[in-house]
Amino acid sequence: MPAPTAWPFVLALGLALLFAGLLTNLSVSVLGIVLGIFGAAGWFRQVLPHEHHEELPVVRELAPPAVAVAPAVEQLQIAKEVPRAWLPLKIYPISAGVKGGLAGGVAMALLAMLYGLIFFRSIWYPINLIAGSLYDAPSIPSMEALMSFHLGWFLFALAMHITMCLLVGLLFGAMLPMLPTRPIILGGIVGPLLWTGLLYHILGFVNPLLDEKINWWWFAASQIAFGIVAGLVVVRHNKVWTTENLPLAVRAGLEAPGIMHTRDHEGPQQ
Repeated sequence: MPAPTAWPFVLALGLALLFAGLLTNLSVSVLGIVLGIFGAAGWFRQVLPHEHHEELPVVRELAPPAVAVAPAVEQLQIAKEVPRAWLPLKIYPISAGVKGGLAGGVAMALLAMLYGLIFFRSIWYPINLIAGSLYDAPSIPSMEALMSFHLGWFLFALAMHITMCLLVGLLFGAMLPMLPTRPIILGGIVGPLLWTGLLYHILGFVNPLLDEKINWWWFAASQIAFGIVAGLVVVRHNKVWTTENLPLAVRAGLEAPGIMHTRDHEGPQQ
């Protein structure tokens, strides 16, 4: 059985004290940092490079308890040597989702600039709309300012767009095992619906100017384009075997010779 450990509790207590100190006193945060470091180090030592286990004796009961006999049900007999199947057997790697997020971000940016060119005769309008009220928060930009190029706003919008695409791509890659054979449906339908619905409710607190002037139909279309392009990038990658049944040391990329069974035509795996 896995060996019992109190280090996760110590780590959780340290994090709680760290954030509690932001509202009370600096010394509380310092204590939280110390406990968090010790808790994390102790927890990692419990699982890396090998998980700690303890042996428990198996106690057999002398006499089985008296229970009511249930009606017999014929069950399918399976050989004991057949291992349990992990489904799905192959999935797309998370790195494919990150690459798809970057490619989808390019498609979404092009579609946003097309929107600005069609409706406002300026490709800088959607870029300035994203960054204008955030980069210069005390003053809301005028319509003339939104139509022209501003280097600071452009760099701010570019950095924010790349960051968001990386985060959404990472989330997309983590969700790929949910629909391992339909990444385009996940990225082009499920993802845009969730993301658009989330932003519809929180955008007014994050960027009031964008919430006031955004065209939600065009925004939803750009999200769908993002997901479809991301899904197309994902399907071009080769699938990898699932690793849920591998030991933690192997999944962490550590050298662990002898921890896996060797094949007849191969040497020890490291």
